[in-house]
Amino acid sequence: VQLQASGGGLVQAGGSLRLSCAASGSIFSINRMGWYRQAPGKERELVATITHGGSTNYAGSVKGRFTISRDGPKNTVYLHMNSLKPEGTAVYCCKADRVDGSWFTYWGQGTLVTVSS
Repeated sequence: VQLQASGGGLVQAGGSLRLSCAASGSIFSINRMGWYRQAPGKERELVATITHGGSTNYAGSVKGRFTISRDGPKNTVYLHMNSLKPEGTAVYCCKADRVDGSWFTYWGQGTLVTVSS
C-alpha cells in the first residue's frame, strides 16, 4: 500500500484547510485510515480515523472543528480542518491499517501545516 498525502500549507488562525491521502496498491483489505500529526518537539498524536464502514474517531482537541471523510471509488481520505489554531502547526501524516491474515500498517509521507497567529 502506498499513501500519498497532500494539501498542507500556510493558513491564518481561524482559517480552513483540506488534506488528502490517496491510497494505491493492495488496498482491498484496508480496514481503517487516519491522520496523525507531530508538532515540533512533541510526540506524534492521533488526529482522526475512519474505518472501512465509515465509523470515525477524533482527538478531543479537534472534535467539532475537523472532519474526516472518505471517497471509496477514489481510495482517498480527506481531513477537513476548520477554525485552525496555531497549536495545530505540525506535520500531518496519513496511516492505513490492512488486515490480510496479519495486521499491516502503512504510513504516508507527511504534509506540513503551518497556522499563523
